[in-house]
Amino acid sequence: MTPLVQAEQAVLGSVFLDPAQLDHLSPWLRSEHFSRPAHAALYAAMLKLRADGHPATTGKSGDPIPLSWVTDTVREASTRTRGLTASYAHSLISACPHPTHAPVYGRMVLEGAIHRGVTQHAIRLHQAARADAVRGGVEETVHHAQILAEVLADLAHRWGTEPRPLTPPVPNTSPSPQAQPVDEQVLADEEFLLGCISARPEQLLDVVGWLHPGDFADAGHQQIYRALGALHHRGEPIDQLTVLWETQRRGALSDGALDAERVLRVCDPLSLSGVAEHFGEQVVQASLVRTAAASARQVRALADDESLAPGRLIGYALHALGPLDDVRRRLRLANEPKPEQRRPTSRPGGSPPAARIDAARARSRLAATPAPSAPVEAPCAALPDRHSHRSPS
Repeated sequence: MTPLVQAEQAVLGSVFLDPAQLDHLSPWLRSEHFSRPAHAALYAAMLKLRADGHPATTGKSGDPIPLSWVTDTVREASTRTRGLTASYAHSLISACPHPTHAPVYGRMVLEGAIHRGVTQHAIRLHQAARADAVRGGVEETVHHAQILAEVLADLAHRWGTEPRPLTPPVPNTSPSPQAQPVDEQVLADEEFLLGCISARPEQLLDVVGWLHPGDFADAGHQQIYRALGALHHRGEPIDQLTVLWETQRRGALSDGALDAERVLRVCDPLSLSGVAEHFGEQVVQASLVRTAAASARQVRALADDESLAPGRLIGYALHALGPLDDVRRRLRLANEPKPEQRRPTSRPGGSPPAARIDAARARSRLAATPAPSAPVEAPCAALPDRHSHRSPS
């Protein structure tokens, strides 16, 4: 018998011995917090009899308990589950060390319910993310992510803490997460997006505010997106060779994330021409599903740690949902109606006008004073005509 089951027995036994303990338990302990159906049915029966004004619950603590209290509770609980007997109720009374300790026993039951509830909802979120990854949507993932966040907030209030994220301590040794397989359509969408931006660099302005490098599933695609953003910010021309050179300067060719042939193929301006904004939304949607699955796995691992106190469990779980909340926010931003904008005219060959080049370089010199041997690049967030956007770098 586990300590949790013993705590549930002690709670019920204490209420059998002293029904007035329900005054301390009923505001925050529910029948669904019990792990065993028989225990949940007995506690629900006690609450119902108390609401109906049973004589045992109207007296003061220490008053004689009517003999009908046990039999009436068992009878009421038998309407909710089978197999309950008066002898089992008396065994619960024997299992109670001290009836006045009922609130402490109740918090033990609630602690077990918190771990169990967080685990169940994390599993549902993971299942929804996997299903959305197959059918190509985000609706179920967003729905279950919202439910998990609401459950964590409710459990925090019941435990008596504020639902705020807590950064977990870094473990000394942690196994590296296994790489999850990525659907080929997701990789194709990422290549289409990078090809669209390479062919028409001005389209970067349509996505830079809500599309981040981390949204790309492929590490090589992340590096190409960073290179495109850096070139565009500096006002330098974008073509196959300039992107290849920029990825090399960032070390993407030496660390194995990319090779020259792949960069040239992805950035071939003759391969395709499309709307970057459409493919960008597809990339962010796929990022949301992947992030949800990773967050769900992390939350479940936290809930499986029985040594973790409920307050810390809830705080660590909310912290694990932080990256998912960020992707959800950016996806909403991507889906918002876009105001009509007049784009600056570009020179032949796709290069920005000279005024934009000078302005970008001037801001770069003002933003930082790099050493001559190691020039520092300003982030892509400082794009000349949209200062509120964040950098893809």
